[in-house]
Amino acid sequence: MSLNVLAVDDSRTMRDMLNLALSSAGFTAHLAEDGLHGLEVLSEIEPDVIITDINMPRMDGFGFIEALRSDDRWSRIPILVLTTESADELKAKARSAGATGWIVKPFDPAKLVKALQMVAG
Repeated sequence: MSLNVLAVDDSRTMRDMLNLALSSAGFTAHLAEDGLHGLEVLSEIEPDVIITDINMPRMDGFGFIEALRSDDRWSRIPILVLTTESADELKAKARSAGATGWIVKPFDPAKLVKALQMVAG
């Protein structure tokens, strides 16, 4: 399964790690630095699944998820939150915003790939 994945994270190191994990799995990775940049990138691609961090400048992950869910073009795309946060109330807030799943950093590349295949399949 080859997936088109948008990964949104303000950390260059994390974007590099995601790019490596995704491309190693045969996925096409599109990278963005924050929620606003993610929306710009979305205007040019059609991802099968989206990965987003929560804590980012300009537009955080919650705002990004809400923007996606309010737009018919992206309302059905699975969204995985990838963050260092693990508090239950933040998970609940992400779910209510429209997130599909939650992965805590640091991530295991094999588990990330499997989770992407599950939600996109």
